[in-house]
Amino acid sequence: MTQQADQQQLIQSALQVKASIAPSDEINTRVEFLCSQMLETGQHGLVLGISGGVDSTVAGRLAQLAVEKARDKGFDACFYAMRLPYGDQKDEEDAQQALTFIGPDEVLAVNVKPASDAMLTSLEEGGLEFKDAAQRDFVLGNIKARQRMVAQYAVAGAKSGLVVGTDQAAEALMGFFTKYGDGACDLAPLTGLTKAQVREIGAALGAPASLVEKLPTADLESLQPQLADEEAMGVTYAEIDAFLSGQEVSEQAYTTITRTYQRTEHKRQLPKTP
Repeated sequence: MTQQADQQQLIQSALQVKASIAPSDEINTRVEFLCSQMLETGQHGLVLGISGGVDSTVAGRLAQLAVEKARDKGFDACFYAMRLPYGDQKDEEDAQQALTFIGPDEVLAVNVKPASDAMLTSLEEGGLEFKDAAQRDFVLGNIKARQRMVAQYAVAGAKSGLVVGTDQAAEALMGFFTKYGDGACDLAPLTGLTKAQVREIGAALGAPASLVEKLPTADLESLQPQLADEEAMGVTYAEIDAFLSGQEVSEQAYTTITRTYQRTEHKRQLPKTP
């Protein structure tokens, strides 16, 4: 085994990735996981932000199926889907289409723009200076992500619920999430899945093809709305999935992925202690 292949295998194992999946089996396993976590913890709800992308669409449908399964067992359970736009979301129609497909028990809409802007203003009034507009926009993007999680945990606290995350193996590999923002959750049902596998599960669940195949975007950049994930990461999801599946990738992709994995290791760890 080459050094490159050995490194891929180590990362694949660390992120719990399987080279191939049976979508129906994964659906059953992950729905049962969400259901059992509610029963074991005594929490009566699942909370998840729905963006209109494939990850939250799939996780949302799994969550709805899980609370329905819990209710079949005689357990009072509810799924709270949240819309968390920053002002007007350009792909709001996709988010609404996702909600229609998911069929959540309840939908709550919270605009995170006032809180996000107020925090940035307070920071600047407190003396924080940015080197340029791009850095300011980057910081604001992370504030948006964390405000969304503040809202979700507020609902979870009020409704005795658990917050569901959408992180999957491709994002985990690249550290492509905001620490204590979208990276914070109680349950991560998409763990170990490549982007293509999330799409496979979405298709098996019957999600609209337009959402399953939608160009992924975190949409945190105010200066570059709808910036594609692949452009931001410098590598395609196809290359990331190939890497995670143990396939050979280009030298450029391998270098970008492994360097990013090492640089973002802190995001995948609990806080350091003495």
